[in-house]
Amino acid sequence: MHGGDSFMRKLLFLPPQASSVASDIDRLHYAVILITMLGALTITAISIVFCLRYRARRARAAAESREPAPRPAFWAELLMIGGLFALFVGFWAIGFWQYVRLAEPPAATYDIYVTGKQWMWKFAYPTGNHSAGALYVPAGRPIRLLLTSRDVIHSFYVPDFRVKHDAIPGRYTEVWFTALDPGTHTIFCAEFCGTDHSRMRASVVVLSDPDFAVWLQTDRSVADPEADALLVQAAEPTLPARGQVAAAKYGCLRCHSVDGSPHIGPTWKGMYGTHVPLRDGGSVLADVAYLTESMMDPLAKIRVGYASVMPSYQGYLQPGDVSAIVEFVKSLAPGSESARAPMSLPNTGVFTLPLAAAPSDRQSGTAPAPVAQPAGSMQAKEKP
Repeated sequence: MHGGDSFMRKLLFLPPQASSVASDIDRLHYAVILITMLGALTITAISIVFCLRYRARRARAAAESREPAPRPAFWAELLMIGGLFALFVGFWAIGFWQYVRLAEPPAATYDIYVTGKQWMWKFAYPTGNHSAGALYVPAGRPIRLLLTSRDVIHSFYVPDFRVKHDAIPGRYTEVWFTALDPGTHTIFCAEFCGTDHSRMRASVVVLSDPDFAVWLQTDRSVADPEADALLVQAAEPTLPARGQVAAAKYGCLRCHSVDGSPHIGPTWKGMYGTHVPLRDGGSVLADVAYLTESMMDPLAKIRVGYASVMPSYQGYLQPGDVSAIVEFVKSLAPGSESARAPMSLPNTGVFTLPLAAAPSDRQSGTAPAPVAQPAGSMQAKEKP
């Protein structure tokens, strides 16, 4: 099977199979191509036979005899229709299974934040490592990429891994893969994003576990000239620590507690990974997507028991700040290895946004009642 797989891959000019899901995706591709080509060749052969056997003069003779033209048996028609429908359902079922497999990352993934911008890819690790143009990952370990964009829609595409997913401004989407062996693979942008779209490339550098551990220890530079100055000055070694600094800078900690105590907004302690009850019924999992949406569009999912007064941070928070704050919230989850007591923060001032009125206040044209809190703080953040 390996020889046949290699032959088909070369015949179809497919790239190497460098991830755990690549071979399964290729097998479905082979099946679709082979069955389609077989069907096309069968129809072509039948057409040639009909052209040679039932020529014009024989057609006229048959018409003159006024004998009814033969038609296929009912069972043959039923078999043809049923076979085509079964093929469609089979391909759909296999494709859906593969989609679900790619959409649901396995447990204990290693998370890396990916930011696309015109025209480059940037990567941030929970350990505090940053890189631009090169994504370093360990071989044989599930990697979950949390994708976002700083400007327009990009699409993260690694042909060798058979992995492609959109990076959307103001949102985090996720995709995962497991690289099989050490090596280097090319990253493309598969969504037209401007003048230098074709040059928006990077590399996935797959390392052995020992080499990856060495890289994590030796490369802690912030290789991003546009990185937030406060986060750089704080010199915190991990992304959760930088997230705590960013949360203080943007006023998040004025309204959200990190020790479980009640406050203007819900506490961040123990929130990540739980199901949050919503005002309109139901609940939502407090994951990366929910936390990001709550920062960018806080009125989309309103939590039970809290006022709708948190302003949107769309356009104010940079992707690096968002990923750092998310990692800080994750570090406060039960059992988190990075959970720790709040650190002392430098007195750098607090970034503030205007108070957002609740829906009922907007309708009445009155401002919500003021909340007593320290001067200069951002009021009433409803959700993270």
